[in-house]
Amino acid sequence: MPEPILTAVATALATKAAQGLYELVKRKFSSDKKAVATLEAATPDKPETVTALAERLDAAGREDPAFAAALRTEFEVHQDARSGGVTNHVGTVAEGGKVVQLRDVHGDINL
Repeated sequence: MPEPILTAVATALATKAAQGLYELVKRKFSSDKKAVATLEAATPDKPETVTALAERLDAAGREDPAFAAALRTEFEVHQDARSGGVTNHVGTVAEGGKVVQLRDVHGDINL
């Protein structure tokens, strides 16, 4: 039986609301047609499909600890974003470039 967190991850994946999480899992499962089918079939309306996905995630995580860690990290990012936290992913910034992170700005901003 998968850990409860994996069932929560599978539920988030089934709703298709966690795009980064979904893409991470889809990449991991890309070489396994049955695993991809399990991911795509998962829907909150059918709990057995969520359980099947959680079991696939559990197996994949046991085989690949780096994937298990990435999955948990991405799920935490998703949970933070849902709870009103700010999540930023900054790519490469050119030399001399600037990155500004803000939250709850009320009024004008001049840079």
